[in-house]
Amino acid sequence: MPTVNFIDKFGVESRVDCEVGATLMTAAKRAGIKGIEAECGGTLSCATCHVYVDNADGMIPAASSSEDEMLEAVVAERKPESRLACQIAITDSLEGIVVRIPESQF
Repeated sequence: MPTVNFIDKFGVESRVDCEVGATLMTAAKRAGIKGIEAECGGTLSCATCHVYVDNADGMIPAASSSEDEMLEAVVAERKPESRLACQIAITDSLEGIVVRIPESQF
């Protein structure tokens, strides 16, 4: 079970053991991580699970065109490391990945 390090808007880090096959969004919600709202439940239609994924080159697939389009609607600043947590499946290769939660989803 890979461990993901979620860092909230205040800089508080939570280490979460995540089930392979789940999404970052699902893992965060199950662990009670605040700041990932996921209003649509992971259907790629709201962008309220926007996160910044540190040093993920080669660890996760590139964003799909649909995700890229949805990232245009995020409230917090879109950065090169911006992703939607509902679109990132947890694999063993994500061990130790750092996921930062923006200040706001709305």
